[in-house]
Amino acid sequence: MNTKRQHTASFKARVVQELLKEEKTIAQIAAEYEVHPTQLRRWKAIVVEGMAGLFEEKDGKAAIQAEYEERLNDLYGEIGRLTTQLNWLKKIWHCI
Repeated sequence: MNTKRQHTASFKARVVQELLKEEKTIAQIAAEYEVHPTQLRRWKAIVVEGMAGLFEEKDGKAAIQAEYEERLNDLYGEIGRLTTQLNWLKKIWHCI
């Protein structure tokens, strides 16, 4: 019977921290945490590839927030213009 183990994110982070210290071999860490060495290599690759994104996230958040606020202001402006046009059309149709 083959059961798939689910590991928490904190467990994976702890194991990858051990890997990055390079004080033990992958085989030693795999035996200690009872995880296959190939899986450890995958987790390490995910962390290494994603590191740059950790530093870019703050800049990305600020850009997304600025874009959101600009879009929101544009939409409020358009609502104002459409409301004015609607009121103007209502006045014209009441006069006819």
